Amino acid sequence: MTFNWKKILVRTLSVATAAYLLLAVTAFNKPEGKPKVCTQVKIDIADTAVDGFLDADEIKRMLQQKGVYPLGKDMDAVNVRLIEETLRRSPFVAGAEVCKTEGGFVRISLRQRMPVMRVMADSGDDYYVDNNGGIMQKSRYVSDIIVATGHISRDYARRVLTKVGNTIVADKFWRSQVVQLNVLPDGTVEMVPRVGDNIVYLGRPDGLRRKLDRLRKFYKYGLSRVGWDRYSYISVEFDNQIICKKRKHAAGQQAIQQ
Repeated sequence: MTFNWKKILVRTLSVATAAYLLLAVTAFNKPEGKPKVCTQVKIDIADTAVDGFLDADEIKRMLQQKGVYPLGKDMDAVNVRLIEETLRRSPFVAGAEVCKTEGGFVRISLRQRMPVMRVMADSGDDYYVDNNGGIMQKSRYVSDIIVATGHISRDYARRVLTKVGNTIVADKFWRSQVVQLNVLPDGTVEMVPRVGDNIVYLGRPDGLRRKLDRLRKFYKYGLSRVGWDRYSYISVEFDNQIICKKRKHAAGQQAIQQ
């Protein structure tokens, strides 16, 4: 038998070349050595319409106290599910998601329960109401938030004040203008504005947007001309009119049709 050394050599070189290319491609596509430790933690907190209870520093402290803050830890040992469960146990967290990314990064994204009103009831009850009608026990002070006082049960706070708070917070003007609400024994509501030395009577807190729109127009076309302190009491309870009570030095009531 005669061997065709030329063909054998060509085949051998072909196999060797293919093996080399396979190894080269594998080596090229293999990711470079991943960091073995977490080098950065990115914390994103959504829902910033109003001041909340949480910020990045608070989240960091919370995770450090539980021993699950990932910075400096082996990436393989970072348990994202455990971090999520730890965050979700907080009464101020509505939802949390954690993921690991290339480069030794851990990203924490969460939604917080947003307080829209602080309730300081005649009964001595003191708590926050969140934007979903949940009761949040007072644990720390939140600035620039509406305070509700008066005859307030927790059921009333959940059913009524949550809607009132959401309506006010959604409007930039009223969010900065309303300081306090006072609930009377019959369930009607008075409002204390930031500007002007007067009380605004809202009546039953239904049709609130219409009442506030009417009051805003009165501010713009009425009080801006006659003076913010001309009236001590302003009622927007009834549609299409505003009833104003003058101060003692200018006694009497005035009904303004709209």
